[in-house]
Amino acid sequence: MNSNLYDFGLVGLGVMGRNFLLNIADHDFAVVGLDLDLEKVTSLQHEGSSKKVKATQDKTEFIRSLARPRRIMMLVPAGGPVDAVINDLLPLLDKGDIIIDGGNSFFKDTDRRIESLKSSGISFFGLGVSGGAEGARKGPSMMAGGDAEAYSHVQPIFEAVSAKVNGEPCVARVGNGSAGHYVKMVHNGIEYGLMQIIAESYDLMKYALGYSNAQIAARFDEWNAGRLQSFLIEITAEIFKQKDELTGGDLIDLISDKAKQKGTGKWISQNALDLGTPIPAIDASVSMRAISSFKQEREKAMLLYPKSQDDPTMITIEELEATVFFSFILTFAQGMKQLDEASELYGFDLHLAEIAKIWRGGCIIRASLLEEIRSAFADNSALEHLLFENDIVEMVNELLPKVNNVVGVAANTGIPVLGIGASLNYFNAFRSARLPLNLIQAQRDYFGAHTYERTDRPGVFHTNW
Repeated sequence: MNSNLYDFGLVGLGVMGRNFLLNIADHDFAVVGLDLDLEKVTSLQHEGSSKKVKATQDKTEFIRSLARPRRIMMLVPAGGPVDAVINDLLPLLDKGDIIIDGGNSFFKDTDRRIESLKSSGISFFGLGVSGGAEGARKGPSMMAGGDAEAYSHVQPIFEAVSAKVNGEPCVARVGNGSAGHYVKMVHNGIEYGLMQIIAESYDLMKYALGYSNAQIAARFDEWNAGRLQSFLIEITAEIFKQKDELTGGDLIDLISDKAKQKGTGKWISQNALDLGTPIPAIDASVSMRAISSFKQEREKAMLLYPKSQDDPTMITIEELEATVFFSFILTFAQGMKQLDEASELYGFDLHLAEIAKIWRGGCIIRASLLEEIRSAFADNSALEHLLFENDIVEMVNELLPKVNNVVGVAANTGIPVLGIGASLNYFNAFRSARLPLNLIQAQRDYFGAHTYERTDRPGVFHTNW
């Protein structure tokens, strides 16, 4: 390779992009970055001064600096900015060059871009990247989709810079077409669900068990040393230890309870409806962020509907830990089932064991539970549902009485547990051989002649009610 040319280029030198390029440079690859912002260009040049790093504002210089086939990754906001960068660079590219979208793009947009670039001979694929700015610098989890040959040109780079678990890289080509962005979408949905469950456990610790912030931090530390070990539990413990620089008090108590969202979380719920795949724990987490935005209405309703004065201390911290673990299992189970259904419909050819494997490190939802999930699908690639795996069955049956008590006490005392409750109700519906939906079929036939099926004979029927 020409020593004057660079191995990898990246467009978008914000914190994520800059950190990712520096990570690649740390592994002895020559990298070049492009951004219109002079300050970002200068920052990368400064931080990468001792490495094979170049930064520029000039797109022509950027393209000419890259060895062929050119490997170009974008880390820009989803939507219009992605198309704008593609259109800007396309006249300068040659057949065989590779463009990688490393942002949180909607998977159907990725499909569209793959098709639109085929006539130009440009390989395009989506890459889900998880781990935040720190992960980008120290080792993210990455989910690639699309053309296998195109991926092979970047595979050595991505495997070098990814997070590692037991020496295994947390990156893979997970499937065909837009599979990378689809898997990242489901990852983000699971992330939403886990965060909501953790938030509800905090609410229960504070208002049902009367814990101080210091006690809550200690409990999350204990949980992180056990079966709930995960990145989200780990950082939650740290959050409860953080003091506010302005007041000296606990920072958590000064943060508004109106949660924001960028909109990517709702994509999984919308797509689950398209697939007909239920994910109520994840849906609940999206809904709770929406409910949280109605701050004034909530404050007014609190005065109109006072909560029960019943003693809420009828739960133990051990029961709460079991409830969180149960809800984690159910949230992952729902996400994995959606991946399975989408793989068949969209032709992704996903391998769930491989996905669980690369989620074990680097990403936001990394957790020790993922090794159980990886093992379950590795041992039985035809496993219909995570809840059918023998070890999971045993764990869930042991956890269930504790979950029932926690949800019951929360309901009696008015503590909202939408995520935990949705997990339990999904499970109860899933294990019910007969549901009351026969009545709904009768109602539909009554008012709309929509017909129904019978339990005692085949065929489709209608009744003149």
